[in-house]
Amino acid sequence: MQKEALANGILSFIIPGLGQGLHGNAKKGIVLFIGMLAIHAATYYLANNAAGSLISTAYHLYAGYDAYINY
Repeated sequence: MQKEALANGILSFIIPGLGQGLHGNAKKGIVLFIGMLAIHAATYYLANNAAGSLISTAYHLYAGYDAYINY
């Protein structure tokens, strides 16, 4: 069970929402994925610098952590 939680966390870090979707929480997975698309678009057009990268990385970390603890 610990390996699956870790795998879901890693998958959701790479693509936010993927770990949640594979675990059976499709609504949360879709919301996190759409959120990722919005954050990436906003940081690309508005903050294409280190601050934008930090925001994007923080979102990916949150998604991975959420998938790990909610497994």
